[in-house]
Amino acid sequence: MLATFLIGLREGLEAALVVGILVAYLGRLGRRDVLPRLWVGIGLAIALALGIGAVLTFGAYSLTFEAQELIGGSLSLLAVAMVTWMIFWMQRAGRTMKATLEGGIDRALTEGGLWALIAIGFVSVAREGIETTLLLWSMVQSFGDAPSALLGALLGLAAAVVIGWFIARGAVRLDLRRFFAWTGGFLVIVAAGVLAYALMDLQEAGALPGPFTAAAPIDAVTGAVAIGWQAFPFGWAFDVTSAIAPDSAWAAILQATIGFMPRMTWLQVTAWVVYIVVVGFLFVRGLRSRRPAKPVDSTPPTALISSPTQQGAA
Repeated sequence: MLATFLIGLREGLEAALVVGILVAYLGRLGRRDVLPRLWVGIGLAIALALGIGAVLTFGAYSLTFEAQELIGGSLSLLAVAMVTWMIFWMQRAGRTMKATLEGGIDRALTEGGLWALIAIGFVSVAREGIETTLLLWSMVQSFGDAPSALLGALLGLAAAVVIGWFIARGAVRLDLRRFFAWTGGFLVIVAAGVLAYALMDLQEAGALPGPFTAAAPIDAVTGAVAIGWQAFPFGWAFDVTSAIAPDSAWAAILQATIGFMPRMTWLQVTAWVVYIVVVGFLFVRGLRSRRPAKPVDSTPPTALISSPTQQGAA
């Protein structure tokens, strides 16, 4: 619940801030008469996200197990790609997002088109909605359709709407730069876990070599799929299910926070480590590059030393 709550909170707050900027700008222009068009676009975006979630949830029941795993793994990879892109997009475009949105409103009002304003509202929210739907769907699938995971996401989205409303009213001041920096780091770890789970789905579907295919190395003693270094690269990297039950609370917490599963393949572990190292490095470098430069004292050094006349007067 905590993991999906934080995801719902972050993604929902991004969407709430976008909507807040658009609504506030129209109000400042004195064009509240066109707000219904904007709300139509936002409503269509929400409906699209819910529709995609419904199709993914109920459409999978009529598929074979292999097809379900193949589609689930592919969509999880898509979710990882979208989340990764959004993390770095926020780093680059965060400062200019307000100006970009206001420029879009100006062009729409100048052209006077009904569909232009609807499109602005739709595109601004649909991106967040689709990304959130795919990410949450992947996580809920990995937890076995746990109701608490879905409840956490709904609570996070509700909290985001409330916080966004208070921010728009000026009742709450939130350091958005720090908030998105911390939650962005959290999303990097979550995305690595979703990537690992996606590869497990694809291995179970037979799309990638692994413990479920003929490429799996076999332990000569037990006759089962090998575990450890001898199983590299298509066997199990480790198996601690005897210490941490896959359906236990600890397993759910570890999987939701750092993407750890009691039994993981070498392909999963390798992908998790590579993603954390590469994306984490780029994310931290982006944070450092955005730090404001220290102000430089432009006062001439001689001005800092009082003249003898001034000293005598003192």
